[in-house]
Amino acid sequence: MSIKRKRRFHAEVATSSLSDIMFFLLLFFLIISTLANPNVIKMTLPKAKSNEKTNKQYISLSVTEDKKFYLDKQVVPFEELETTLLSKLDMEKDQTVIVRIPFNLQVQDLVDVLQIGVKNNLKFVIATSPK
Repeated sequence: MSIKRKRRFHAEVATSSLSDIMFFLLLFFLIISTLANPNVIKMTLPKAKSNEKTNKQYISLSVTEDKKFYLDKQVVPFEELETTLLSKLDMEKDQTVIVRIPFNLQVQDLVDVLQIGVKNNLKFVIATSPK
């Protein structure tokens, strides 16, 4: 007499560890995406109560404390800043120039840069950090 088993073997996939793996992958990609910003030069920006973020196409103009000018991480002397900026701008698109200037530079340095935009009818935005 043979004894029949009433339980049959069913294949199962253990998914309990998959949720942990997905969580760690999500954290990894979130951290990496915040660190990977190639057009950033580290500087202390002026503070403002309200910040507005832009998703439009932009050109980054950074001024360091020793008055070196960078257009998208490319060093440009101040005398050639206007011609280089106009060559980088595409007049058909709505592009904005984001000016990153340290808070401890003189106001005249900022005015000199902004007068390039006024003279050529360009859109300039001053980058700030939250208060």
